[in-house]
Amino acid sequence: MRKNAVIQAMLVAGLIATAPLAQAASNLVFCSEGSPAGFDPALYTTGTDFDAAAETVFNRLTQFERGGTAVIPGLAEKWEVTDDGLNYTFHLRPGVKFHTTDYFKPSREFNADDVLFTFKRMLNKDDPFRKAYPTEFPYFTDMGMDQNIAKIDKLDDMTVRFTLNSVDAAFIQNLAMSFASIQSAEYAAQLLKEGKASDINQKPIGTGPFVFKRYQKDSQIRFTGNKEYWNPADVKIDNLIFAINTDASVRMQKLKAGECQVSVFPRPADIESLQKEPKLQMPEQAGFNLGYIAYNMEHAPFDKLEVRQALDMSVNKQAIINAVYQGAGQLAVGSMPPTQWSYDTSIKDAAYDPEKAKAMLKAAGVKEGTEITLWAMPVQRPYNPNAKLMAEMLQSDWAKIGIKAKIVSYEWGEYNKRAKAGEHDALLIGWTGDNGDPDNWLGVLYGCDAIGGNNYSRWCDKDFDAKVKIAKTLNDKDQRSALYMEAQQILKKNVPITPVAHSTVFQPMSKTVKDFKISPFGLNSFYGVSVEK
Repeated sequence: MRKNAVIQAMLVAGLIATAPLAQAASNLVFCSEGSPAGFDPALYTTGTDFDAAAETVFNRLTQFERGGTAVIPGLAEKWEVTDDGLNYTFHLRPGVKFHTTDYFKPSREFNADDVLFTFKRMLNKDDPFRKAYPTEFPYFTDMGMDQNIAKIDKLDDMTVRFTLNSVDAAFIQNLAMSFASIQSAEYAAQLLKEGKASDINQKPIGTGPFVFKRYQKDSQIRFTGNKEYWNPADVKIDNLIFAINTDASVRMQKLKAGECQVSVFPRPADIESLQKEPKLQMPEQAGFNLGYIAYNMEHAPFDKLEVRQALDMSVNKQAIINAVYQGAGQLAVGSMPPTQWSYDTSIKDAAYDPEKAKAMLKAAGVKEGTEITLWAMPVQRPYNPNAKLMAEMLQSDWAKIGIKAKIVSYEWGEYNKRAKAGEHDALLIGWTGDNGDPDNWLGVLYGCDAIGGNNYSRWCDKDFDAKVKIAKTLNDKDQRSALYMEAQQILKKNVPITPVAHSTVFQPMSKTVKDFKISPFGLNSFYGVSVEK
């Protein structure tokens, strides 16, 4: 007991990198890159938020196999779909327990009431819990699920049926995504009674492999292994600690020193030296991602096509890839990665031509010296390892055609909130696929329903939107692909974004870490992972 108390005290003081902790087989320290905005996965869209809650505290009805895109059973043991594709019946897993903590002690096991609460809260704006704690659910609405789920019925305590208004070919995959994490209806009722509904986002309760203990903003998050987890083989870590540091060089120093066992987002310049470290391993895989520039089409002069075309053709992408990605990036021309099925390989970029761009701006009535804001992310992401440097290079590129770009940044949570509200002119952002389906790119990032969510360009093209929505209702993959390719052509001609790069994902970690899987979706999951002495 005394030894554990000492370790705990040192962690609270911020000294996470203690030798005893790093050497203990049942403890893992993860050098994370940022603080989560909260712990309710339904409210957010970033990997930072999902890592801290969805991949630790929660489960979903369906889930993705570790390191892959295949859907496997989660809190639902099995399911049936009617021939018309409109009714999904889920048979729930018995014996699943919600977490017991110092702020909640469940009186029952997981059942259909929890599924109904989770989704009806997102569906019904008049839900009592939602009235007590006003919230938005960006993923749920961006994907049109608020419009497409007609009703959810409890057939019995362990059976739930979803009825859709129209066929959604990716519905099962969508339910495996982080935003669909299942909440405790009993815990929500307790919070509502106590007048503390917002605590659902600060003190999470789930059924997942790790139990939330405490959070110190910009410092650490502590979890303990769930000893009552329904799949005991997945819980091989007693204590999981997220050590938060936005500086990549500091994270890599901690990793080399054994002060954390897994880290994220090494700087491209550090990759070679990390690969030579005898105590480290560096798995890698092609990134299922896209880094891009979004032009806010509700702000002049970005409402003019020729202005967006001029900005697009004046971006020196190859120079950016050389400097920002340093050999770990591939030039992007399309609105999703080439590894996504239905990607249109015929799409090409406009030639890099600053002189032509300058003439186009003049013809469009844009005066030389026009000022715009260019927002740069404060954190590293798989799709953009150095947004500040990229912004500076864009600032230089656009200065050559007479545009003065003022670089703006905010704390990551604030950045996302303000960007979704459309405060930016031009924005550096990106995406890592969530479910392996084209709609997760074309619908979620560029659809009309996603304005105010992940459609940072605030672009709405009715023809594009119709093709994407029709494609989502079809089960024939070839038919879907044909429509998605047509949609990609429309998007490329309208230039709401400038695709910049797809990056290779490198995952540095100690050789003591066993069975960690790189997620194609850019998430960091520690269930099934162990650390040996």
